[in-house]
Amino acid sequence: MASLFVVATPIGNLEDMTFRAVRILSEVDIIAAEDTRHTKILLNKYDIHTQITSYHKFNIEAKTQQLVDLIKQGQNIALVTDSGMPGISDPGYELIRESIIQGIRVEPIPGPSAAITALAVSGLSTDQFVFAGFLPKKPGKKTKKLEALQKQAGTIIIYESPFRLVKTLNDIQRVFGNREVVVCRELTKKFEEIIRGKAGDVLEKLKDRKVKGEVVVVVQGQVTQRESVS
Repeated sequence: MASLFVVATPIGNLEDMTFRAVRILSEVDIIAAEDTRHTKILLNKYDIHTQITSYHKFNIEAKTQQLVDLIKQGQNIALVTDSGMPGISDPGYELIRESIIQGIRVEPIPGPSAAITALAVSGLSTDQFVFAGFLPKKPGKKTKKLEALQKQAGTIIIYESPFRLVKTLNDIQRVFGNREVVVCRELTKKFEEIIRGKAGDVLEKLKDRKVKGEVVVVVQGQVTQRESVS
């Protein structure tokens, strides 16, 4: 039986593709992509001419079994999203899960991840961490989610829209207190920016700015009384 390849793609800089990812995308029969137009830019850069089909949040229900059936018929399929590892705050879980259930080999092709990249350069503890993804948009649900994260000992990683960033930082300061926060914007891209400091200081730097681009917020985990004294 053929396989499903879960392929990580660059989070910004197209040069971050791995040799293996380029080979796999060139060799498979079909590439299932979150946004075919976006993925074609990457494929064109590496002169990849593999057939491409869409697989996104609006057609997951209809497309998952179709793709599984194609694999069972002998077609190797690569799953990609617009950036990073499929299934991490992006489409992919459903196809991966159904493939596993139906006995299909699922092979990871690792590579860039915005969450891990931000954590690695944050300067905050990396021995434990929690990935929270995108917070709920509704204020009440958002507060409950932050309250649930408040006592986490590990560093907390959050994805956020640039339009909601300042509001989210205010919510983080209100719920967590004035912890260390790192805002990573446009990682690996031309206008990459990393802002570190206490939540209040970071807010002061951003309050009058129009923030643009992809944003990852990394927040210090709960500080024990002993750690705060030392």
